[in-house]
Amino acid sequence: MDPIQAAMPFPNIDPVLISIGPLAIHWYGLAYVAGILIGWRYARTLAGTERLWFNDKPAMTQADIDDFLLWSAVGIVLGGRLGYILFYDFGAFAHNPLRILEVWKGGMSFHGGLIGTIVAMIIFARKRGILVWSLFDVVAASAPVGLFLGRLANFINSELWGRPSDVPWAVVFPTGGPEPRHPSQLYEAILEGPILFFVLMVLIFRFGRLSRPRYIGGAFLAGYGASRIFVEFFREPDAHIGYLFGGWLTMGMLLSLPMVAIGVIAMAYAKPPATSAVAAEDGAAK
Repeated sequence: MDPIQAAMPFPNIDPVLISIGPLAIHWYGLAYVAGILIGWRYARTLAGTERLWFNDKPAMTQADIDDFLLWSAVGIVLGGRLGYILFYDFGAFAHNPLRILEVWKGGMSFHGGLIGTIVAMIIFARKRGILVWSLFDVVAASAPVGLFLGRLANFINSELWGRPSDVPWAVVFPTGGPEPRHPSQLYEAILEGPILFFVLMVLIFRFGRLSRPRYIGGAFLAGYGASRIFVEFFREPDAHIGYLFGGWLTMGMLLSLPMVAIGVIAMAYAKPPATSAVAAEDGAAK
């Protein structure tokens, strides 16, 4: 049987959800907004559940989470755009610096968005007297929601598809040529979304790891990094970058390897509740 005939059909979903005159609402943009809002609600729940914290004393208030919402949105969008330009499209940016403003042409990097969010968290936590690691833990626990929705939007947009494959669930993408390909966006959606979210939720609600600053943040970094590295074996590398060092290494792998290392170290050195409490009090006093 022709492999193209055996491939799964690509769903006919318009990337534009609603269009009113010149105004168009894309699924991709909606995924960002929904991910941030749902993550915000979950973060409020964590901040408001006293039993999850050492001595039943949350490291931040729900009002702090409310105020950080805008900071996180700016960090994600600005960092994601800058990260894409610097990591994946620097040549085009150097040739035309105004390209960074052309957000309607796409181009966002998770690793850049992560860096932007970390910067936002550091500044916000210092202004509010919050332990940075605890804020990172809460935000990290909420992040898989946005990752899941974002990867689904990548699939709808027929972008970031996988390598050619003859697996029964391979898909012929409208922008990926005639060959059936791995739906790598869905692989990432599942691994970085519900699976990672569930693992972090068990660590928080079953094992009380939110009371150990940096543990949940480290678990998120390690979990995302490992998931991304795995999926990179099925995902088509960016055409203008290809494989690095003439081998099988991709830019996604290169950027994710440090995440795994940092995440494992963070978990290994997460301070026990008593020590963490003293550190938090010292940080607040400063």
